[in-house]
Amino acid sequence: MKLDGVKVLDLSLFLPGPMLTLMMADHGADVIKVEPAGEGEPSRHIGLSTHGQTVWFRNTHRGKRSVQLDLKSAQGQAAFWALAAEADVLVEAFRPGVVERLGVGYDAVKAVNPGVVYCSISAFGQTGPYRDRPAHDLAVQALAGLVALNEGQDGKPAMPGLMAADALSSLTALSGVLMALYRRTQTGRGDYLDVAMLDSLMAWTPNATGPVFAEGRANIPKAERSWGGAAMFNLYACADGRWIVLGGSEVKFAANLLEALERPDLLDYARLPPGPGQEPLRAFFRETFATRSQAEWETWFESRDICFAPVRSLKAAFDDPAVAARGMVARDAQGAAVVGTPLVFREEPGRVEPKAPALDEHAGQGWRSS
Repeated sequence: MKLDGVKVLDLSLFLPGPMLTLMMADHGADVIKVEPAGEGEPSRHIGLSTHGQTVWFRNTHRGKRSVQLDLKSAQGQAAFWALAAEADVLVEAFRPGVVERLGVGYDAVKAVNPGVVYCSISAFGQTGPYRDRPAHDLAVQALAGLVALNEGQDGKPAMPGLMAADALSSLTALSGVLMALYRRTQTGRGDYLDVAMLDSLMAWTPNATGPVFAEGRANIPKAERSWGGAAMFNLYACADGRWIVLGGSEVKFAANLLEALERPDLLDYARLPPGPGQEPLRAFFRETFATRSQAEWETWFESRDICFAPVRSLKAAFDDPAVAARGMVARDAQGAAVVGTPLVFREEPGRVEPKAPALDEHAGQGWRSS
């Protein structure tokens, strides 16, 4: 597999670091999770459980090994250094400065392992005025301006549906780690990677920064394409209280839809910039989609070349045969479900190992032989 022989030491908790190392484990890396003494990884105790483990923990730690270490003790330090000396990658997500206080920062590890790729994930990075500020995903999204963009029709911000700061920092870190590993094949040297959740969010705002960079003003979400200003990129209520979305604002899709609805005369509204000018078309869609149930509209849209989707629950999404066909649901021997890997290689596909380590599992004799 792509990462066979790569040894990853993961000191991180919750989502960003564990998801990064999960994707590496799915593709052959030997990942040892260092859990804090006591109750271990916090996600072992958050949310619903099946077969003796929380769903959260199983879905972020399957396919890994685990060892509990007290890095403040001599015994814990000795065990850590035995692993760190041979690690290809080390991931940590403590607050900035903590690893230095524990004596396991990049410079210390590099001194015994010059080839290590050391990745630090934090809310605001290792430098800057927010460096020492505590924050999880929601606070970072708020500071990044994204909660304000997630504005409901009542004009109030809504809770985000996805831990976007966690997700994007994890993927940013994965990209950086893989780049550093590739560079190491040419130089023999490792590197240090400082990934901030805030930076990772800000990097993914090109579609939203027009008003900010071009006109020096804040966004008006409901007047902009991505959040309801475009009639063809919007949510609409159905007769049964369920919802659908139109998800493609290209004029060709509007032409196809309006022709099918026998209102081609409204097409010029779809050609206008997002905002108040498109309100007549939005009003027509609101009135039209309210006349049938979601299921009826699903049938109506079938085989039509229009970007359309029903708004459904996460359970319904995982029950979709299309999701199963892509291998995004796997089960362990006891039948407990886990999320599959999104990285699909033709020559060397990933291997989803549904089993997650028990709290008392340890790393055994250290790294597996490569």
